[in-house]
Amino acid sequence: MSRKGYPPEFRRKVLDLVDAGRSVRDVARDLGISDQTIYTWRKQDLIDKGQLPGATTTEQAELLAARQRIRELETELAVTKRAIELVRGVVPPKGGSRPSR
Repeated sequence: MSRKGYPPEFRRKVLDLVDAGRSVRDVARDLGISDQTIYTWRKQDLIDKGQLPGATTTEQAELLAARQRIRELETELAVTKRAIELVRGVVPPKGGSRPSR
């Protein structure tokens, strides 16, 4: 996933400059960012507008949040399983303390 190094307003202004006819190379040079960054932003903007296929920015954010939640739940599950293993080693099973007849 891409890192969020520039605020959305800045990205929008850069894309507006390119849409207004300025070349990507000139805008990148003037603002001190790479050409590829602008091309990536432009492609994502076209996806968000429905002009290209792909995951929208909103969908990507939802997917990232879902993956993070899955990691959290997997960690909680692993901790719970380990706790159960530890408790089973210390506490005898129910009914195990009575002598058999």
